[in-house]
Amino acid sequence: MISVSHLHPMLVHFPIALILIGFVADFIYFFYKKEAGLSMVGFYLLIIGTLSALIALLSGALFTSEMTGAAGDVKETHELFAWITVINLLLYSAYRIYIKVKGRETNTINRLSFAWYGLAAVFVSITGFFGGTLVYNYMMPL
Repeated sequence: MISVSHLHPMLVHFPIALILIGFVADFIYFFYKKEAGLSMVGFYLLIIGTLSALIALLSGALFTSEMTGAAGDVKETHELFAWITVINLLLYSAYRIYIKVKGRETNTINRLSFAWYGLAAVFVSITGFFGGTLVYNYMMPL
């Protein structure tokens, strides 16, 4: 039987994969500009990845147990980066939707957008690193 404490470990893989693959799609488009569809793929993966990150954050905040000692310190760092990641993704998604709706995609905005997506990918990776540290180094499920 699956309990609610299993929700967070089941959900965290989606934002990691979606945001990183979305960034790779934008990376390829940014440097090669041959496939305009890659930019759209990056955009849609960003939106879905942002929603999945928000759901993963909420599942972690609501359904994981408290930890003490060194594991508690790592969990606090993991939670901090999770919040930073989700806030960054929400802001970036809103920005990306805005420039998409207004049709303001210029080279300058694309550079800013590309850098921001890269920052989001870094935050997702750092958050995942600390989550993995909890699981593998402290043998504790989130």
